[in-house]
Amino acid sequence: MKLVVLGSGTSLPHPARTASGYWLATETHQALLDISADVPHRLAQEQLDWPNLDAVWLSHFHLDHIGGLAPFLFGTRSAPQTRERERALRIFGPAGFPKILQAIDEANNYRLFQQSFPLETREVAAGEEFEFLPGVMAHAFATPHTKESLGIRLKDKNGSTLVYTGDTGYSATLAEFLTGANVLLMECSFFRNKPVTTHLELSEAMELARTCKPGKVVLTHLYFEWDGVDLAGEARKLWPGETIAAIDGLRLEF
Repeated sequence: MKLVVLGSGTSLPHPARTASGYWLATETHQALLDISADVPHRLAQEQLDWPNLDAVWLSHFHLDHIGGLAPFLFGTRSAPQTRERERALRIFGPAGFPKILQAIDEANNYRLFQQSFPLETREVAAGEEFEFLPGVMAHAFATPHTKESLGIRLKDKNGSTLVYTGDTGYSATLAEFLTGANVLLMECSFFRNKPVTTHLELSEAMELARTCKPGKVVLTHLYFEWDGVDLAGEARKLWPGETIAAIDGLRLEF
């Protein structure tokens, strides 16, 4: 699988970090993990095959994670690049997201569901297993962030595993779902002294890494306080494994 970080930041405007979005590709298919308002244009900037996007995962309903979905669908409805498309675009997320999309659609008759290709929405519950992409199985799990927040564990036919936490606070029970990942894409909003319980700071992220022993950790969803900090260096003080600071445009294969 291939991972491209489209947005490593948060809802706060930042000169180098756009809001959340991650491109995941197999040999034959491609998906998005979250889609902030920045993501549609970031897809074009990274020259990714957005007209043939197969699936979208929505971790929760904060706008820096779902705010680009309606604009993306508004674009695909009339884009020349999608006129010949026939295969379905599937959108997965917590219960309630189709109502949100429907409300936006009805606010100004955007016709988001009137695409030239089939558009499917599927609500997912914590603990559910499902096929996310052909050859890629998913397992959704609850995270302590919002009432609907879900993380996702993805495993392809070759056994390669990516776990994406989405936004999350700390919980020891997360270890069950994070263990054994080739790549653990984990939020780490704060360096230290976090002001809220519903996000992670570095010591908590590294405690989870020590327990779960992933192949590598990619820390993302980084607030301004990370500017000027050697994130990987600070992480090595707490866990000897490989920790990568996400930046917009980062590309990994695993």
